[in-house]
Amino acid sequence: MSIKAITGEELIEQKNFAQKVCSMTHAYEQKPLAFVHSYGCQQNVTDGEKIKGMLEEMGFGFTDDKTRADFILFNTCAVRENAVERVFGNIGALKQLKKKNSKLIIAVCGCMVQQSETALRLKKKFPFVDIIFGTHVLHTFPEILCKCIFENRNICEIPDMDGVIAEGIPVKRESAFKASVPIMYGCNNFCTYCVVPFVRGRERSRLAGDVISEVASLVEKGYKDILLLGQNVNSYGKGTDVDFPELLRRLDGLEGEFRIQFMTSHPKDCTERLIDIIADSKKICHHIHLPVQSGSDRILKLMNRHYDCAHYLNLVDYARKKIPDLNLTTDIIVGFPGETREDFEATLGLMKRVCFDSAFTFIFSPRSGTKAAAMEDPIPAEEKGRWFRELLEVQGECGSRSYQRYIGQTVRVLCEGKGRTSDKYYNGKSRQNIIVDFNGDISDIGKFVDVKITQALNWALIGEKIN
Repeated sequence: MSIKAITGEELIEQKNFAQKVCSMTHAYEQKPLAFVHSYGCQQNVTDGEKIKGMLEEMGFGFTDDKTRADFILFNTCAVRENAVERVFGNIGALKQLKKKNSKLIIAVCGCMVQQSETALRLKKKFPFVDIIFGTHVLHTFPEILCKCIFENRNICEIPDMDGVIAEGIPVKRESAFKASVPIMYGCNNFCTYCVVPFVRGRERSRLAGDVISEVASLVEKGYKDILLLGQNVNSYGKGTDVDFPELLRRLDGLEGEFRIQFMTSHPKDCTERLIDIIADSKKICHHIHLPVQSGSDRILKLMNRHYDCAHYLNLVDYARKKIPDLNLTTDIIVGFPGETREDFEATLGLMKRVCFDSAFTFIFSPRSGTKAAAMEDPIPAEEKGRWFRELLEVQGECGSRSYQRYIGQTVRVLCEGKGRTSDKYYNGKSRQNIIVDFNGDISDIGKFVDVKITQALNWALIGEKIN
């Protein structure tokens, strides 16, 4: 499939629109303020950083107080139904702000509005929303805002397309030492429960040179934690001469003290070669998030996951053999349509066999437009709730046993801020991407420190800093 890349001319055109808005904002007595909130996954958070970068280029400052804002934007998520309903509730609450300040511009973007029926509901229910735009036109945000301001009209931009690759968009990062770097967008898997291919388009990868240049620039600026992003990150580069393992190998060779993480992996695209490169690396985190979703081959087939449990367990065994200190995490869906008690017990059996370090567990949430939403789902919600609690109990025991092995060990931690378990501590993550609280101080933030582990919880470690 041919991927559309934004040309230099198109980028210049957007900068011209940004400059036009900037000329207006500079005429204000006080710099106009923007409130930007991103829901959902790390990819959405990264999109929000790009939106903030473009707003800053257009002369806006920022506020965390919606009542002080001249521009409010919600960057939405569509993965789960409760997230969508929460966004609708928050948008409705803005009506009073709009009444008080008729010049307030309200915008909604992201995955939720990329679904045509949701966008239609949004327009009908909240006519006071000025701007609605989908995931595929993020790079045209300066043009969209410019038209809204200077033509004094509502804008709705939700093209039906597979997306683009847009380099050169300004980014206002939330952290001075942690950065997310998207390396590919979209997904070709069409898992029957997932809306991502419909709202993010088909897979498209950035050029390896652009990714490597961005990471090298971030490291030069002092960034210590680089998170490589993709809806199916280890399918990066398909059809090119640089696949994901090779990209990791090249990034690992860059100079400087930093770490490389990535998310999210699909078991069908996780290979022994990828595991070997992680094992032999100096900078890649010893953490793989490998969503299994179910321990039943029958349910995996209904989910359209393209692997079975035997394949998954072989990957796990190989990874733990090659990377003894591997932190293995997963996602599991409970109560998929048609799931029986026997299917669920197969999931419990897989969890006990693997003993994940941690797991993100969800009760099935039907999403409009997916095949799973039309499947028969006879199991009562109460029963699914009981299964869910049973799953949490098993995972809690696994997590507790898993983290006990670190007691007495010294781990290298990138300090991120105040502690999670107590205000007395400072907090960071180890190379295994495990939360570590320790007796640090404010000067440690953004730096690597060595910590001897003295205590293990089922979700975090506690230790003492080694001077």
